[in-house]
Amino acid sequence: MLKYLTLNDVKVKDKVVLVRVDFNSPIDPDTKKILDDTRIRAHANTTLRELADAGAKIVILAHQGRKGDADFLPLKQHAELLSEIMRKPVKYVDDLFKEKAKTAIKNLRDGEILVLENVRDFLGETKEGTPEEHAKTEFVQNLAPLAQIFVNDAFAAAHRAHVSIVGFTPVLPSVAGRIMERELKSLSRVLENPERPSIYILGGAKADDSLEISKYVLEKGSADCVLTGGVVGQIFLAAKGADLGKPTMELLHKKELMELIPGIKELMQKYSNHIKTPIDVATDMNGKRKEIPVKELPTNHPIFDIGTRTAEDYSDTIKTAKSIVISGPMGVFENQQFSLGTKKILEEIAGSRAFSLAGGGHTIAAIDKFGLNNQISYISTAGGALIEFLMGKKLPGVVALEKAATRKT
Repeated sequence: MLKYLTLNDVKVKDKVVLVRVDFNSPIDPDTKKILDDTRIRAHANTTLRELADAGAKIVILAHQGRKGDADFLPLKQHAELLSEIMRKPVKYVDDLFKEKAKTAIKNLRDGEILVLENVRDFLGETKEGTPEEHAKTEFVQNLAPLAQIFVNDAFAAAHRAHVSIVGFTPVLPSVAGRIMERELKSLSRVLENPERPSIYILGGAKADDSLEISKYVLEKGSADCVLTGGVVGQIFLAAKGADLGKPTMELLHKKELMELIPGIKELMQKYSNHIKTPIDVATDMNGKRKEIPVKELPTNHPIFDIGTRTAEDYSDTIKTAKSIVISGPMGVFENQQFSLGTKKILEEIAGSRAFSLAGGGHTIAAIDKFGLNNQISYISTAGGALIEFLMGKKLPGVVALEKAATRKT
């Protein structure tokens, strides 16, 4: 049983529906144009199309960038892209909750879509608070009376207790949109009751969450085995006592990852048979790939990938899996010389019959580069929210929906 309500639980025809989406997109720093419309397209082809076809009056709440940053922009071009994707007019107003926005909302007809201004125009938007506290803001107080339903479809922002994420849930019937629902169901499938064996593959350059994720999924029993690569693999090797060489050890110090070593040591002692680290690595030797067994380290050259033997060993483990979660590439896959590990692992996952879930910006970029998008069971567009979910943390946006579900709608 779901703890939250979905679009299946509400009738939207003739009703004003506030929809919090995640349109936050990469922006060209020079032209200020959107470089990738993946997130806009995802919402358009699911929740927004369903609402429009059902005759709802759709009011979109979204953010772009952080106030003061170069990618903090109005949502006019987001509305234009949405219009192109949905092949129907999409209205836009450069106002969030004052008279221009209110008038535009009141003039909506069934099936029409209106994009309001960047929610982060409101100075209090990013202030963390309870749903009840945020419900008292002028943002919510001005918009809520004009709407009949709130839909949270922004899983990627659900780890933030921001006004537009949780503030409408105490005062409006609130449900999960299709993206939110799909993310939660897919993540629950690998965390709550995964098919066995369940394999987690942790890589990438951002390794500061790797200990907490590994500890949570192993202690909870969500993972039978954790495979490590990228910088994650390097810090786990360092925790085993390996001297990786000056360039790599300096990188680990610079990233302030060495403080994780006591915790990783303790985890590996407890779960020694459930954590795999590289048995060989690929270094950048004057622009050329050179593979070195871990037992022959240290090296004076930077480590940029797992080695061929490691890739084969990990592939053998993946072959046995019924559930697979991957977050982070195995190396610097953008450089063809060092793409072997990432490509081999992703191709093995793509060819598996296991339920596979992939997440993280670099993971998605690698999947796209190798043309494997349609061979992964579920690709999560979330970043921080995905990581926090995998660490077992409660997401404020989800908790707010669950609480709203306990009230009569």
